[in-house]
Amino acid sequence: MRFREPLLGGSAAMPGASLQRACRLLVAVCALHLGVTLVYYLAGRDLSRLPYLVGVPTPLQAGSNGPAAIKQPSEELRPRGAAPPSPLDASSEPRRGQDSSPEADFRPGLSNNLTSAPVSPITALSLPACPEESPLLVGPMLVEFKVPVDLMLLAKQNPEVKVGGRYAPKDCISPHKVAIIIPFRNRQEHLKYWLYYLHPILQRQQLDYGIYVINQAGDSMFNRAKLLNVGFQEALKDYDYNCFVFSDVDLIPMDDRNTYRCFSQPRHISVAMDKFGFSLPYVQFFGGVSALSKQQFLTINGFPNNYWGWGGEDDDIFNRLVFKGMSISRPNAVIGKCRMIRHSRDKKNEPNPQRFDRIAHTKETMLSDGLNTLTYKVLDIERNPLYTKITVDVGTPS
Repeated sequence: MRFREPLLGGSAAMPGASLQRACRLLVAVCALHLGVTLVYYLAGRDLSRLPYLVGVPTPLQAGSNGPAAIKQPSEELRPRGAAPPSPLDASSEPRRGQDSSPEADFRPGLSNNLTSAPVSPITALSLPACPEESPLLVGPMLVEFKVPVDLMLLAKQNPEVKVGGRYAPKDCISPHKVAIIIPFRNRQEHLKYWLYYLHPILQRQQLDYGIYVINQAGDSMFNRAKLLNVGFQEALKDYDYNCFVFSDVDLIPMDDRNTYRCFSQPRHISVAMDKFGFSLPYVQFFGGVSALSKQQFLTINGFPNNYWGWGGEDDDIFNRLVFKGMSISRPNAVIGKCRMIRHSRDKKNEPNPQRFDRIAHTKETMLSDGLNTLTYKVLDIERNPLYTKITVDVGTPS
């Protein structure tokens, strides 16, 4: 005899096989629903779209707080006050004539009401500011000039330095955007030692920096101060630097706590050179390595252009700063120790016999001799792995 199972709520019967198939189908639908829920949970826990799958209305479907408020453009997710990524993230070569400063995209007045939106992975947008004093500094260092320097090997040892000698910290945003300007002619071996020691030091100091070697073309009298003016002008075509360090190519700091950056007052960095027994030769001395902010440099109309040959221009610069009401800041004599690479005086860089007369008239000439009267011609720009070399024609003595 065959038995027929009664249906729920009725006397009619359904075959057992059909009921089993219906149960299996119901279980499959439930499993599918659970699987979809699990996928959305694991994929960022964004359940805001889940109601659409089951047809349940939600307040997020309309109004100013709807999905449009959650799916904002990625650039709007920048935390308030965060700096944009370094311009080197997009290209290893700095862009000339373009404002790519870390503050370029910063708008301090904008409010941020996206705190409830999903947070994107950590990028340069969320990097903290670098500390006032870098934790990477090692202090006193041994500086020697015995072993030749291989620039190709040196570039491999400094992989974070980009083409043109540009570097910015990867784990923090540096407020110090420093262009280091080196007046140059026929000093390639000295430059190798400078790059060998300074690149690691500057990276440990957590600076956002670029190296500019301003090479004077021709064989006329050397003009250090005019080359420094050229470096200031040309570096600003690359990047929005806010600090300028002017350094002779033969001076190496012996302590990385002697920071190559700007301060509230003009900074004299090479205060204790071995050439002078690790002490200042005289109180007004401002030669060797110095740092001025962009505003400080503009305030004194840059450096004089008419000091041809050796000597005098650094004293003229000191006078300009004093006449504009500024004072000189210095590290102490221990931190400020520097070594000079010994060499004979360069040809066409003999002592300037007019220097003392010119120094005596700085106050009268500083407004008519400087950035506002600077003329030169760029002959060549080389973007080398560790530095940018700009060869210029600065003319001849008048």
